[in-house]
Amino acid sequence: MTFVLASLPAAPDAPNEDFAAGSFGAAVLLDGAGVAGANTGCMHGVAWFSSTLGGVLLGTVVAYPSLPLAECLGQAIRAVRDLHDGGCDLEHRASPTSTVVAARTRAGVLEYLVLGDSSLLLAGRDGVVDVVTDRRLDDVGKRLRGPVDALPTGSPDHAAALAAYREALTGLRNRPEGFWIAGPDPRAARHAFAGSVPLESLAAVALMSDGATRLVDRFELATWDELFAVLAANGPSEVLRRVRDAEAGDPAGRRWPRGKASDDATVLHWLLP
Repeated sequence: MTFVLASLPAAPDAPNEDFAAGSFGAAVLLDGAGVAGANTGCMHGVAWFSSTLGGVLLGTVVAYPSLPLAECLGQAIRAVRDLHDGGCDLEHRASPTSTVVAARTRAGVLEYLVLGDSSLLLAGRDGVVDVVTDRRLDDVGKRLRGPVDALPTGSPDHAAALAAYREALTGLRNRPEGFWIAGPDPRAARHAFAGSVPLESLAAVALMSDGATRLVDRFELATWDELFAVLAANGPSEVLRRVRDAEAGDPAGRRWPRGKASDDATVLHWLLP
């Protein structure tokens, strides 16, 4: 098995709140999230949360191969909650959260789990690329983000509208009428999308944060099939280069309205034997 990883922070001087890693027969990707400028109640921060949860989750997935991925995630969330050691307010509305993508090979299948708006791409040996994405956050966002998209990205009015939007999202986090994401409550793991695919049908998979998939699902500069062709020919770094080129050509978000001019972007390409 071969893993090829590329990841870029939103800005060179900013912490990267994405995390991705692979081990023999397993891979995880997490995209950390907080409320910009808000007190999170956690002294560790978003990058600590996503990387710590990702490391614990990968270890759990590998160590307990017969444990369903959702249970692995629930155990990992509990373990990270304990690591806060009472120094953080984990009931705070803006406590750090993260999307999760996990995949594991076992007994002739690839098992997967997706929670939040990161994506898993499954490239079949027949050339067909299937995409597994949790769209619940997107569905909530479409109802709320009109004022954000109507303003130039980075402007004071845009920043104010974005803060209000994120505050509204926080109130819908981990609720039946909203969306589900990994945070302090392990019960969120029960709401992840999970499934399996015969290993013999797959050539490769890719785990991607939404900062990388925006090349397809926001900018519409490629199809999923075309994106995977770039991955196969040139690797994850080329995908991220194209994302950054598109962002640089539209810094105010006029062509592609978005919350952030640039976002943390990560691709983990897993070539199967």
